[in-house]
Amino acid sequence: MSAKKHFRKAMAVAGVAVGFSLFAVTDANAAPDPNFHIYIAYGQSNMEGNATNFTDKDKKEHPRVKMFATTSCPRLNRPTVGEMYPAVPPMFKCNAGLSPADWFGRHMADSLPDVTIGIIPVAQGGTSIRLFDPDDYKNYIASAADWLQSGAKAYGNDGNAMGRIIEVAKKAQEKGVIKGIIFHQGETDGGMSNWEQIVKKTYEYMLKQLNLKAEETPFVAGEMVDGGSCAGFNSRVNNLSKYIVNFGVASSKGYGSKGDGLHFTVEGYRGMGLRYAQQMLKLINVAPVDPVPQEPFKGKAIEIPGKIEVEDFDKPGIGKNDDGTSNASFSDEDSENHGDSDYRKDTGVDLYKTADGVALGYTQVGEWLEYTVEVIADGEYSVEASVAAGNSTSAFKLYIDEKAITDEVSVPQTADNKWDTYKTIDIKDKVALKAGKHVLKLEITANYANIDWIQFSRLGEVLPYESIAKVRFDATETESNFSVYNMQGKKLGTFTAKGMAAAMNLVKSDAKLRKHSQGVFFIRKNGESHIKKVVVHE
Repeated sequence: MSAKKHFRKAMAVAGVAVGFSLFAVTDANAAPDPNFHIYIAYGQSNMEGNATNFTDKDKKEHPRVKMFATTSCPRLNRPTVGEMYPAVPPMFKCNAGLSPADWFGRHMADSLPDVTIGIIPVAQGGTSIRLFDPDDYKNYIASAADWLQSGAKAYGNDGNAMGRIIEVAKKAQEKGVIKGIIFHQGETDGGMSNWEQIVKKTYEYMLKQLNLKAEETPFVAGEMVDGGSCAGFNSRVNNLSKYIVNFGVASSKGYGSKGDGLHFTVEGYRGMGLRYAQQMLKLINVAPVDPVPQEPFKGKAIEIPGKIEVEDFDKPGIGKNDDGTSNASFSDEDSENHGDSDYRKDTGVDLYKTADGVALGYTQVGEWLEYTVEVIADGEYSVEASVAAGNSTSAFKLYIDEKAITDEVSVPQTADNKWDTYKTIDIKDKVALKAGKHVLKLEITANYANIDWIQFSRLGEVLPYESIAKVRFDATETESNFSVYNMQGKKLGTFTAKGMAAAMNLVKSDAKLRKHSQGVFFIRKNGESHIKKVVVHE
C-alpha cells in the first residue's frame, strides 16, 4: 500500500468536510428534509440527565443523531443557541449528565436507517410542570428557590423554558420535521391535583405554536424510578392517556435509583432511552428493531492460543441491547473500501491484498474491529502481531471485553518506508486470560497502522516436536521461554531453555525441525528484541 493511496484517503476525508461546509451555506434556502425527524425532550432532572458517570460508549457520536442547542456551552463546542451539533451528553445543560434522550435518539436512528434524528432538549432539575406553562411560569419562578431561578435562566434571563423550546423548534423546522415529544417530569408535583391538565396544556401549546397536528405528533411520558420515592406517581403518568390521545408510556420496571430514591443509574438512563424509542416507534407505526448479536465471521469463535487474521472480524449484528451496548462489530470512518481486496467488501472496512493474503490498511484514529474468541484455558499468554507502517506515528490498542489488555502499541516504521513490508513485533510479554468466550477489540489509536494478524501464545506452550517437548517437561524456574520462527517469519511455537546457546542447540539437534524452512530458523527470547539465526544441516 503506497503513501500516495494514504494521501488520497486523507484528501477524500477532507473533501467530505468541504462538502459539508458547502451544504451548510446553501442549506438555509433548502426545504426541510422529510428524512430529518426531530423530537422535543422536556421535563425535570431525570430528563435533564442526573448521571454524570457515563462512559466512552455514551460519548461516542452516532452519525445520524443531532441536537439543537438550547443553552450556550462553549466548553462543549456548542456556543450558539439554535445551532445544530452532534448529540453527545450532556445534551441539556453544560454540567448535566446522561439523559434518556441520548439513547432514545440512537435507538430511533438504528430503527430508521434512512433517517437522521434531531433532539431539542429543555429540562430543569427540581421543577414543577408550572415552569413550562406559558401563562404561569413567571409566577412560578418568582416564588421559586434561588437555585431554581438561577437554573431556569439557562433558557433566557426570564427563565422561559417553554419559550426556548418554541424558539429553537422553529429554527429546527427549517431543517427537518418535528415528529414527536418525549417527557419526564412529576417528582416535584406529587401534591398537584391538576398536573395532568397542565401537562396536556403544555403539549397543546407546542402543537399550536409549531403548527403541528396531534394525530401526527405522539407524546411519550416516562415513569418515575422503579421502587423509588416517587414510584406512586406512576399511576398519574399512566393517567395521561385520558388527556392525550396519541400517547405512550415508557415503563421504568427494573430500573431503580442510584441510591437517592429519585434518579436513575447510568444503566437506567440507557434502558429508559430504549423504552421511549420502543413506544415512539409503535405510535408512528414502525416496528422496533429487535437486537441481533454479532457473530464470528466463520461461524466459530477463534481459538486462543492461536492466530487472529485481522480481516476475519465478526459479522455485525443489528441494533443495541437493553443496556445500550451495540451489536456492531466494526467502526470505519467512512463507508468506502479504500483497499484493493474484494474480501468483506460489503463492510467498507479498508482491506488490501498482500503477498500472503489480506491485511488491514488505511486506518484512522477511532476505527475498531471486534472478534469473538474462545480462550481454551486459564493462563498467561504472550501476544505478537504482524504489522507495517510507512511513517513513525502509527499505533493501536487491544481490549478483551472492553478492558484494555495492552498499552498503546506503536507500529515501527519500516526501514524502506514501505507500507507493505511486514514485521512481527511483540505486543505483550504476559497477559492473563480466563477460559471461555470473549470479545477481542482492536482499536486504532494513531493513523495508518497496517496489520496482518495478531497471535496469542500460551507461555510455556510446547512445540509439536518431540525433542523440544521433552526438554520442556524438565524445565526449571531458572529457564526462559523462547520462540522459534521459520524463514517467512511464521511462529512455529514456544519452548524453554537455559539461555540462548542452549536454545540454539535444542533447535539444531531436533530432527523434525530439519525438514522445515530449508533448515533455517530464527530464535527470540520472549520479552527481548534480539533474534538469533540458526542453520540446521542434515
